[in-house]
Amino acid sequence: MPKKPCGRKQHAPTDAQRQLVQLHATVGTTQDMIARVIGIDKKTLRLHYRDELDLSMAKANATIGGALFNKAKGGDTASMTFWLKTRARWRETADVNLISEDGSMSPKAALDVSRLSPEALAEIVALGDATDTD
Repeated sequence: MPKKPCGRKQHAPTDAQRQLVQLHATVGTTQDMIARVIGIDKKTLRLHYRDELDLSMAKANATIGGALFNKAKGGDTASMTFWLKTRARWRETADVNLISEDGSMSPKAALDVSRLSPEALAEIVALGDATDTD
């Protein structure tokens, strides 16, 4: 039994619509909102614009990543640092040893502030505020 044609016109994407979907997907516009902008149902959006929805962010990341990489290669220190921290997993750390060699000075257990009275907490906060030089 053949399907009855519904009253809706078949959607045929234009190049301009594809570019618009790609732009919106790149900047993070939701699929619901993109469908509204184009004037179609979100199922129709996903059916006809799958590549634009799936690949736009990857293409944008490649473009920005390439620009960052070129700046880093060109000697931009901030770009080099960012690249190494995010891509090479470099970290800025400080190793602080809180235990003395003879063990006489070692960290005590953390203070359980849930057992302190509101007055005692206020006093501790006031002491911290008094030493704050900002």
